[in-house]
Amino acid sequence: MNDIRHSFAKAGLVRSREGRVLGGVLAGLGRRFGLAPWTARLLFVLLLLIVPGSQLLVYPILWILMPSEETVTEVHTEPAPAT
Repeated sequence: MNDIRHSFAKAGLVRSREGRVLGGVLAGLGRRFGLAPWTARLLFVLLLLIVPGSQLLVYPILWILMPSEETVTEVHTEPAPAT
């Protein structure tokens, strides 16, 4: 699971701290693709209307797989272990 989170973080897919309403998934996706959080939410709702149900499965899965922004910054700010 850490490998998946690491690859998501490398791709810039992290749950946002700012602009989050529930888990920060859509705010993070919006930031990654250059959209405002409210635009990403609107697109999510429109997609839900077109293809009902699938997003209700995708959102919790992304919530689990996408690392939090706090986690990613903690990993990058920790000093390397001395050898």
